[in-house]
Amino acid sequence: MNPIQLFDPVSSTFTYIIAGPGDKDAAIIDPVDEHWERDLAHIERLGLRLAYILETHAHADHVTSAGRLRALTGAKAAVPSGCGIPPAELQLCDGDTIRFGKDETIAVLHTPGHTAGSMCYVWRGNVFTGDTLLIDGCGRTDFQGGSAAALYDSVTRKLFALPDATRIWPGHDYKGQSVSTIGWEKQHNARLANRSLADFVVLMGQLNLPRPKLIDVAVPANRNLGLPHSV
Repeated sequence: MNPIQLFDPVSSTFTYIIAGPGDKDAAIIDPVDEHWERDLAHIERLGLRLAYILETHAHADHVTSAGRLRALTGAKAAVPSGCGIPPAELQLCDGDTIRFGKDETIAVLHTPGHTAGSMCYVWRGNVFTGDTLLIDGCGRTDFQGGSAAALYDSVTRKLFALPDATRIWPGHDYKGQSVSTIGWEKQHNARLANRSLADFVVLMGQLNLPRPKLIDVAVPANRNLGLPHSV
């Protein structure tokens, strides 16, 4: 089964549902709070049971539905250990493996740069890159412990080391694109392809992007899986 790709037009966030062929267990990656009913409807329609809820990082532009989905389904929340999300059952580290279904495995890659704890997930020839690597771009590196040098290293040493045919499913897209490949990004990514570390650091330092509008609300909420701290 290919990943099910779902979209939030407000934050341009992609959510993914994955399950093996013939399996009942599923995982969801980067769910958005406003769409929890939609996501559960897809899972139920396909006769699946949600086993894991994965976050690529503590998002600054939307609130996750991880806590709500966990309460409704009994799924386990799995998060990067460096993102400060203590309520999650699984605090993931580089090289960890998440196992679900009959014989499904998700390989965990620590890819700091967008945030200090950011992670990517590899499953069946697909990599879910969050904000680390976007189609023809990459995430910003100017808050939450971000580092242009670290992001460059994460992409060039870890993601670009994956097979060229690996499909990239990003955490966001702002241009109507949905999927790419490692091979295409290595050759064509506007920010990273054929660019030196020094040039990349200068480029990222000159972006002068506006502060995310929801960061003061979203990050604290997401460090509690999207739930009020009183819950």
